[in-house]
Parts: sequence; C-alpha cells; structure tokens
Amino acid sequence: MSDDPRRANASNRLSRRTFIAGTSSILGGFALAGTAAAAPRIARAGGSIAPGAHVPVLVIGTGYGGSVAALRLAQAGVDVHMVEMGMSWDTPGSDGKIFANTTNPDDRSFWLRTRTKQPLSNFLGFPIDRDISRYTGILDAEDFSGITVYQGRGIGGGSLVNGGMAVTPRRQHFGGVLPSVNADEMYDVYYPRANAGLGVTHVDQSWWETTDCYQYARVGRKHAQRSGFPFVFVPNVYDWDYMKQEAAGTVPRSALAGEVLYGNNYGKKSLLQTYLARAKATGRVTISPLHRVTSVAPVTGGGYTVAIDQLDTTGDTTATKTVTADKVFFAAGSVGTSKLLTKLKATGALPKLNSEVGKGWGDNGNVMCGRANHMWDATGKLQSAMPTAGIDNWDAGGAFAEVAPLPTGIETYASFYLSITKNPNRGQFSWNAATGRAELNWQTAWKQPSIDAAKTIFDRINSTEGTIYRTDLFGAYKIWGDHLTYHPLGGAVLNKATDNYGRLHGHPGLYVMDGSLIPGNTSVNPFVTITALAERNIERIVATDL
Repeated sequence: MSDDPRRANASNRLSRRTFIAGTSSILGGFALAGTAAAAPRIARAGGSIAPGAHVPVLVIGTGYGGSVAALRLAQAGVDVHMVEMGMSWDTPGSDGKIFANTTNPDDRSFWLRTRTKQPLSNFLGFPIDRDISRYTGILDAEDFSGITVYQGRGIGGGSLVNGGMAVTPRRQHFGGVLPSVNADEMYDVYYPRANAGLGVTHVDQSWWETTDCYQYARVGRKHAQRSGFPFVFVPNVYDWDYMKQEAAGTVPRSALAGEVLYGNNYGKKSLLQTYLARAKATGRVTISPLHRVTSVAPVTGGGYTVAIDQLDTTGDTTATKTVTADKVFFAAGSVGTSKLLTKLKATGALPKLNSEVGKGWGDNGNVMCGRANHMWDATGKLQSAMPTAGIDNWDAGGAFAEVAPLPTGIETYASFYLSITKNPNRGQFSWNAATGRAELNWQTAWKQPSIDAAKTIFDRINSTEGTIYRTDLFGAYKIWGDHLTYHPLGGAVLNKATDNYGRLHGHPGLYVMDGSLIPGNTSVNPFVTITALAERNIERIVATDL
C-alpha cells in the first residue's frame, strides 16, 4: 500500500477445495506480518553507563525513533548515550546462529517467559506452545487486559522482530494519521529520507512471478483480483539479492528458513545495519544493553536525574544506577514510553506533564485470519518469511490486508493475512498505585470494528472461491486473531501530550521520539512513518534546542 503501488497482472482463474490435514510439526508464529528480526553482529557500543555519570543526551530505547535521534544528534556534534532494556544480539548460540529459528523456539525467542506465547497458538485446535528457559529473549509478548502486545527486545528494538514491510501511507490518508503535521514536508522530505536511511527497496517482480517461495503470495493475488480487490506490491528492507541466493542454494537460508519472528540471521536490514551502524560510526554514540530506566526527575538548576536498573539475562536486577543528563529522549516504543511517562506523572517525578499522557493508544487495527484453500490451490512448502504485497480495501472497507507467509515447511493449502484496519477505539494507560504498575484499559470487544473491516475482504473472497475460514489457528473453533497487536501506537500523542515536535509539555529538555506520538493508527505498517516523523522532529530540535 505504498504511495504509488505497482499492480500485478491477473492470474488465470482456478477453483479450489477445502483442505484440512494434520501434521505434528507446524509451528504457529510464522505468519507475523511485519515481524522479523535483525541479523549480523553489532559490537557493543561503548561499555555500560557508569553510576554517577553525566551525559549531554540520554536516549531511552534503541528502536526507530531513538536510532534516528541518536544519529542526527551525533552528526550535530552531540555525545549521546542510549540505554536499551534488551540484549545486544551479537553472540551466536550453541547452534552457531545469533537468532533462534521460528520453527524451533528456544530461550532466545521470548522475553522472560518460561513458555512460548506464539501469535499462532494452535493447529487443528491443538496448542503448540512449548516450555523454554527464562531468558531475556528477543520477542516480548506483553499481556494487558484484553490484548497481548508483541514488541522487540534488544539493540535495534522493533526492527529485530518485524517482517520488514516498509510502507508509506497513501498521501490522501495522511491527514487521518498525523493531522498536525505538514503532509508536503513529510512526502517531499522526510519519507524519502526515512526510506533511504532504512534501505528500503522493492522485490524484483519478474523473479517474484516464478520463484517457489512466493507461490503463497501469487495465490493471494489471484484470490484478491478474482474478487475485484486491488493487489499492491509494497517495499521491504530485505536484501533481495541475498534472497535470490537463498533460493539458488548458494548461501545459508534466512527468510527461506522461516526466520522472521525471533530474528533474521542474514538477509534483513535491521537498524543494526542502518541507522545504528551510522550512529556508532560517528564515535559519539554509546549504548548500554540490559538497562531499564525506572525514573526521570528534574535537577535543580537544569537537567534530569535518571534512575536505571541493570539486568542480567534472567531479568534480575544486578545493579541500580543514578546518572544525570541535560536532555532525555523517550524512545522506548509506544508501550514502554507510555508506561514510563504515566508512572512519572502519577508518582510526582514529572508533575508538570499534562493530562494527555497515556491517552490515544491504539493497536493499528491489527487482526489476523486464515483461509482454507482447495487442494488444487497449493500455497507451497517453501515460503519466504518476508511479505511483499497486500490487498487494499481501505477506501471502501477500511482494511489493508497483508498477504502473510505461513512458513511451516509443509504444504498447508492455507492463505494467511494480517489486516490493518480503521478501528476508532483507543485505550488509555493509568497508574495502579496498589500494584506499582501502569495498566492499559483495552477490551477484546473493541476489536470488532477491525473484524468487520477485514470481513469486507475475506467474506467476499470466500464467497467467490467457495472456501472457508480456518478455525484452528488461534484456538479451537476460533476464526479471528483478535487478541494481539504487532503495531502499538500512541500514548504520548503529538501536539497533545507533546508540542508539534515531540517536546513534552511542562519539562524543558524532555522529548518523545517514537510510535507513542502517533494516535493509534497509520493505515499501513507503521515503522516508516515512525522513522520519518522522528527525522522531522529531530531536525527541528537540533536547529532550535541545542
């Protein structure tokens, strides 16, 4: 669903027959559309921050917004220290690889869990999660009332655990995404800058048309077009030359080995290879992994005191540090930033934050489903974990459906989708003093608008094709994956909790620089918009605040 999508030619019409076949070796997370992890090594940038240290700028989080801020500040001559709650993913495991394979999750897969919590939790109605050792793994399945939020943990943040779908919203939809932001500037300057910085490219469509690993996507195109829906190609941050070599068998497989949910070892360009690599190369950026910020409070005379817990790989606190910073950038992701700011306001650490903190949180309208195709419409045993296309019914039905992979290594005759929908419901974070936790008020029933929007696509396709929904992927007799989101947004909304460039009200020198600025929905996969908005905001901050 890019601004100028390239459409594919219609395929010949085929029919199909419902498939339901058992297998004992299917794993349920493969289809995470917009969920994959980063690959090569990154040297530890500096050492852990020392107790009592003073830094000009502290950035909390190393995801898209934080990485943009760190790079641009460093290029402006400012020394920056970044703190990251997750690990530095730079050391291979016993299998010789940094990241765990999606079909065999181990302790590297989940953040501080003793049992996996895979997005696809069932097959043929049977649960497929497994016990693992408690470890600071790469994917956090954070449970709130009514919803589970999947987030990346590690240097590189969400770029470690998404499918690389680098989508720029259609320009006509932008006013509904960020109404206080000048669209001309975004589309003329900051989206192009973000796409260049992220290494966004398009798949070679002539190769896509013939390769076995995108048979599933070609089936998705055929179904969409026979029901009259636009099918659009979208960019990605994967190295397509590497994927071609994977398909030819000349390099180790990565996307073609189903690596998406718990990391991608070779071909995907995460922030480790783009913004963070450039930031580190300035010599002005250092990073402390396994550090969790617990408090930020003003210092008399200017600046802020920051309390930080240092963690070990079991999640236990091994040290508590206090440092000071002239300026602090909150970039811990929508959930991390929202929880922390909600706590700091409620406990009086940052009493001047306004009443908008914690509000405007949304799930980007995420909902998942699968369809059971006929036997003569095979989707392929070999499926690339990097999605390349989607079904665009946003204007007519309020849904964009990513044609997602289901890389099980077996033929499933199943089509799988992650839909992004125009869901108006918004949650709010609040502080529970009794439990000492920030809580999110979200109800699973609030997903109904998303289901209704997705049905505008899939009811029609099922009717045209004579197929049915799969009911065995999210539990027994359950069609919709309405219990989760991969795209948390909002909680410190731009021009409400902050000014129009991310400055927090009431506390000069505090900034928000991540997806919490975006009020709940982007109409597409959000990371390009988060990156572009960060580019816009930090340019103004560097020019006026330093």
